[in-house]
Amino acid sequence: MNTHPMTKVTIVCEAFARESVLRLVESVGAHGYTLFAVEGSGARGVRPADIQEFSNIQVEVILQPPAAEQLLHRLQSELFAKYAMVAYASEIQVLRPSKF
Repeated sequence: MNTHPMTKVTIVCEAFARESVLRLVESVGAHGYTLFAVEGSGARGVRPADIQEFSNIQVEVILQPPAAEQLLHRLQSELFAKYAMVAYASEIQVLRPSKF
């Protein structure tokens, strides 16, 4: 099996930030992303998923490490102050690097 190193960036934020986050993801050169509704509890209290406007979303994107670093930096500098949001990166191995 021939795997290739990549970085997965996971962003959990309020649904209201969706368009801003997706524009940023696309601007760093991502070929795609996965998005789904999530719910949970954190520093800002419980965030149920039953009311779309007040729910959270999770966006996962797989990138080359330099693009992932750029995405994390821009999330922090451009969006963290505006929205309830956390982001983190995981080093992963992929089988088809041309997809990313």
